Amino acid sequence: MLKRNFLKFASTTALSLGVALSALPALAQDVTMNLGFGAPETSIYGRFGTLFKDNLEEMSDGAIEVKLRCCNQISTEDDAFKAMQLGTVDGFIITANNVSPHWPLMDVTVLPYIFQDGDHLLRVLDGEVGQEIKDQLQAETSVHLLAYGPALYRDFYNSVRPINTMADMEGLKIRVPKNEVMIATFEAFGAEPVPLAWSETPTALQTGTVDGGDNGTSFIRDMKFYEFEPHLVILEHFVSMSPLFASDAFMKRLTDEQRQWVLDAADAAGKELREQVENETQEIREWLATEGGMAMTTPDKADFIAAAEKIQNEFAEARGPEFVELVGKIQAAAK
Repeated sequence: MLKRNFLKFASTTALSLGVALSALPALAQDVTMNLGFGAPETSIYGRFGTLFKDNLEEMSDGAIEVKLRCCNQISTEDDAFKAMQLGTVDGFIITANNVSPHWPLMDVTVLPYIFQDGDHLLRVLDGEVGQEIKDQLQAETSVHLLAYGPALYRDFYNSVRPINTMADMEGLKIRVPKNEVMIATFEAFGAEPVPLAWSETPTALQTGTVDGGDNGTSFIRDMKFYEFEPHLVILEHFVSMSPLFASDAFMKRLTDEQRQWVLDAADAAGKELREQVENETQEIREWLATEGGMAMTTPDKADFIAAAEKIQNEFAEARGPEFVELVGKIQAAAK
């Protein structure tokens, strides 16, 4: 009888203790984050990831380890967003235009010539509109946009001829991401867009399957496109922006303090890299035009901008009131 009562007491005590412990906040544990991107570690993606890694590991005193997975090791850029929604990828750096197929509202940042200059762009990204995009993306997709990172213009290149007017674009087969805005824009410019995944792009350019494409300036050098694309064109038609994202599954593994470290580390990394690349863009263009051997032209943008405004209006009309409202807020930030 005594033994039976003791066992009953021990069982009840253990159950009570288990319930009490389960009600306590999660204790901090060491965490590993696998952060992917689709380019080499020497690229701007790799630099963004490295700064984030260094910041976060220092802030957490090593409690959070970031492992950089370059060159599509854990996913391609086209598939990474969906993988984060499923929780199979912790984090990924993705060019904004490759997010749009999964969340079309991101296209407000992809519209051609939507930003008047760099100051306008930063007012949007660092202001209320940028935060609204982050909040709405997370609410609707469960993916966290941690930091916008560096935002630059995309430069155009091709292997056929120099571009001095929009008429020179006629008939060029141009690689574009699988993004409706970008496809429509190059059609409006008179080119023949060929949608290709990033992983297929270098080969398509080298083999002449396409005549050219566009990328952030540093990418043209990092990927050595100057070796087979002799014409560089400063159009500044699209912004090249590659935010750092994290899955909800990863963020839920963290304590409140750890989540704040992640956000702070990403924000600091993005802003530091932004300052670095802003000073580098002109230097890289000059390098491409000299050591890289590219012939650089800067065409009059009037016809390109006129065509772009039609694209802005078409997509605003097609995408509905939410899209129109965000476009209006972006335009208002220019004033």
